[in-house]
Amino acid sequence: MNRRSFVALIASTTLLAACGDDDESSSGGTTKVNFGYIGDYNGTSLLAVANDQKLWAKHGLEASTKVFTNGPLQVTALNAGDLDFGYIGPGAVWLPASGKAKIVALNSLGNADRVIAKAGITDLSQLKGKKVGVPEGTSGDMILTLALQKAGLTNDDIQRVPMDAATIVSAFGSGAIDAAGIWYPLLNNIKAKKPDLVELAKDADFADKVSFPTAFVASNDAAKDTAKATKVVQVLREAMDYRKANPDQTVKLVAAMLKQDEAAVKADAANSEMLDSKTIDGYNADGTAAKWLTGMGDYFVGAGKLKENPDPATYYLGDAFTKAAA
Repeated sequence: MNRRSFVALIASTTLLAACGDDDESSSGGTTKVNFGYIGDYNGTSLLAVANDQKLWAKHGLEASTKVFTNGPLQVTALNAGDLDFGYIGPGAVWLPASGKAKIVALNSLGNADRVIAKAGITDLSQLKGKKVGVPEGTSGDMILTLALQKAGLTNDDIQRVPMDAATIVSAFGSGAIDAAGIWYPLLNNIKAKKPDLVELAKDADFADKVSFPTAFVASNDAAKDTAKATKVVQVLREAMDYRKANPDQTVKLVAAMLKQDEAAVKADAANSEMLDSKTIDGYNADGTAAKWLTGMGDYFVGAGKLKENPDPATYYLGDAFTKAAA
């Protein structure tokens, strides 16, 4: 083969490789990433910041985002190949713990979940025999299960009605259900229709037993692509630190992205403790993060979501998060 033929062969091979790589765009090798989120402050804030501060491009990424109503739906999309990364609330942590995804970053400590009931029900024990709506496998499911245990009840003592979170809003408003496990800001929509509803339980009631971290997850395949995963984590780290330093501006960015009132977004943000990268690094180093996940694993075993409680290191990539620091 002469030199001209050899160069032509190399050029054609390179072109075919570039055309066949779905992760690379045609403009300078930018890595494409499909990212899911939930339309609340916890699930949206870092993506809103990343968009505004152009963090995706800074780290060589081109992000396509899609909103979901809950974490389990995103994990399903991850395993179907429709998403690379997504956001989950605490109630869905059992999914990565069961091997269906990897946690690449913690995000916040939530206190947005509530067990609510119609007017006239004033105690958890009064849920016995009542119709209770619950979005399966979510933090609404988690808070309801903890509340029932506190009252000495089980799922067999109530008329448990599995339904999507958005359906709970309309079902409670119409009186089709008596109670529900749900979270803010959706609870604000319910209160608009039923201002006399009663909040029977909240995350903070169980803080001595279990913490409620929210997190970002990757599909198992995306997690294996360490170059892509590292870039994504670097974006999340920078967005966390911007959010910490600029809370009011972050509220504005989230409100714009979700097309919501700023006051409502600010109230939603107040329901959780936002974490920055250095704080998470510290929690990874001193074992706090592992302790949170172990405690949640114990809960999920007791709730029947997991057969056994795995070592958090098998599904939480905390070391990779810390090593991604610029």
